[in-house]
Amino acid sequence: MDIRKIKKLIELVEESGISELEISEGEESVRISRAPAAGSMPMMQPYYAAAPAQAAAPVAAAPAAAPVADAPAAISGHIVRSPMVGTFYRTPSPDAKAFVEVGQKVNVGDPLCIVEAMKMMNQIEADKSGVVESHPAGKRPTG
Repeated sequence: MDIRKIKKLIELVEESGISELEISEGEESVRISRAPAAGSMPMMQPYYAAAPAQAAAPVAAAPAAAPVADAPAAISGHIVRSPMVGTFYRTPSPDAKAFVEVGQKVNVGDPLCIVEAMKMMNQIEADKSGVVESHPAGKRPTG
């Protein structure tokens, strides 16, 4: 293939905005591709909003000692927060059993709930082992 023809094809790729061009003539072929210009494609970055304290199931890391009578009530244990804003579901389907119940022991990786965000169902898993102390009611917004 003639070098002038290849140069013309390169110019065509640059002017047209296409990212790749492949031409075959008989037994000869040429493929011209270019990387997108820096900044021309928006970079998608995940958005993580802090969920309210009641948006996920708190899991205690270990059995807590008896609270002191004079101490103010505070949340003890580990709180699992949703990494995204969405709708909280306790069950995988309306007539199914809940993923977890209060008092249930969970291990790392056990499913706790589903958060629906942008029509995608995202399963939230326990990041620590422990016992579920509380969780919100189903179909509630996480943020």
